[in-house]
Order: sequence, then C-alpha cells, then structure tokens
Amino acid sequence: MGINFNELRHKAQDALSKNSGKIEQGLDKASGMAKSRFGKQSGKIDTATEKARKFLHKNSGGGDSGGQPGQRPPQPPPGP
Repeated sequence: MGINFNELRHKAQDALSKNSGKIEQGLDKASGMAKSRFGKQSGKIDTATEKARKFLHKNSGGGDSGGQPGQRPPQPPPGP
C-alpha cells in the first residue's frame, strides 16, 4: 500500500481552487506584516508575493493570469 500522489495532487488543487480567495488574503496580510517589519526589502517582498500569487492561480486551475508583474489578478465575485 503506497501513497497515491496523484490523488494527493488532486485534493490539493481542489483545496486551492475552493479557498483561493482566503489564501490570497493571507498572502496580502503576510506581505503587509513583512513590509512593516522589513521595509527596506519591500521590493523583494512584493516579488515573492507576486510569485506566490501566480503559483496559486496556476495550481488552482485558474492558469496564469497573463497580467503584468505587480498587478493583481481579477477577484472572483463575492458569494451569496
């Protein structure tokens, strides 16, 4: 009985797609906290946050946003 990595990957993608808004809010909050503490490194923090955001959208089934660096991808409409 081995580990089914394909099943784990699908579960992770499902979780990312269902919670991408919350994850993105967490990225923004973490980025803000890091900038407040390490302000001189804000450019690097922005770069890392953007890379994490692109990874999130690529792996949640949303594909690459195709936007320019520094731009936020479109937000999904609010739920009911």
